[in-house]
Amino acid sequence: MSKKEVKSVNYGLEKIFEGAQDFLPLLGTDYVEFYVGNAKQAAHFYKTAFGFQSLAYKGLETGSKDSVSYVLVQDKIRLVLTTPLTSKSKINDHIVKHGDGVKVIALWVDDARSAFEETTKRGAKVYLEPTVEEDEFGEIVKAGIYTYGETVHMFVERKNYKGTFMPGFKKWESDYNPTPVGLKYIDHMVGNVGWNQMDVWVKWYEEVMGFENFLSFDDKQIHTEYSALMSKVMSNGNGRIKFPINEPAKAAKKSQIEEYLDFYEGAGVQHIAVATDDIIETVSQLKARGIEFLPPPPQAYYDDIPNRLGEHRDMMKEDIGKLQELSIMIDADEEGYLLQIFTKPLEDRPTLFFEIIQRMGAKGFGAGNFKALFESIEREQAKRGTL
Repeated sequence: MSKKEVKSVNYGLEKIFEGAQDFLPLLGTDYVEFYVGNAKQAAHFYKTAFGFQSLAYKGLETGSKDSVSYVLVQDKIRLVLTTPLTSKSKINDHIVKHGDGVKVIALWVDDARSAFEETTKRGAKVYLEPTVEEDEFGEIVKAGIYTYGETVHMFVERKNYKGTFMPGFKKWESDYNPTPVGLKYIDHMVGNVGWNQMDVWVKWYEEVMGFENFLSFDDKQIHTEYSALMSKVMSNGNGRIKFPINEPAKAAKKSQIEEYLDFYEGAGVQHIAVATDDIIETVSQLKARGIEFLPPPPQAYYDDIPNRLGEHRDMMKEDIGKLQELSIMIDADEEGYLLQIFTKPLEDRPTLFFEIIQRMGAKGFGAGNFKALFESIEREQAKRGTL
């Protein structure tokens, strides 16, 4: 990332932290809900491969006749995996069209009713009117709005709730809980939208959610010999929630964004970036548990790491040889450096994947890695015949 880009990031963050549009204070990501074809098996996968732990369960045994949900946790990350129990469930329509994927990005708020009122009066489409759910542990207030595609932002107010997760769920007791791999929290979540739709949704996040666009990349920065895309990063008032938004750009061949849109059949969540404090240990464990990552950049990429780090090269603690062995990439800005790696798609459709990221002061998103990353993705696309 250039100094000009870093200054743009810092200026944008300063504007955000000033709270210029603080009508929607967000405390963090509450949970991410996936609609999947078989929640029981998906839960076993995320426990085994990613080190998530059993937290809560909702199903026939708890009185849910329409769907079943398993809640997994690792540090501050909560995943909800939901499957329909009958052919009449509307969840089936989502799975048939999109395959397994993210349906709900739940945002933790202090006042769900206010969040709903503020966003809907600014034009948000209603998904769920404010709803109170109660049990012996207190009450949860939920309200939801649609964002891009069929994706939903759910506002969750849990200040008056002391239970394991929320009403309707029971604690999920399991003898099988593999050790965590060091995942800490959700750093950001990326959405893919259709042609010429990025600015539409940037404006939506600005006007409806009070977010700021603090970083932008165009097809001159994000391109290879064959494909290109454009991206803008949106952040909320306190900087805790970051949503980059991608759209395709014209190029010689089909970009990864076009491939996603074709197979997901519309806009949706492309990837979830999860933070770790020790990416070498985390990635080593993930690989040992069967997670597949994108192939490594060429030797020249790793030879150039000292130059890429610039003034931060002396603070680097990681061994470059180990990074290369694990295919981990590194980038720097004026604030520090970051390390990142991307899994291959986690579904049979080439759609959703995960990013593992460790920030050592850097606030960017690995702009210096874009070319190497997208060339790696293109090699995978070529294997699938979708480039």
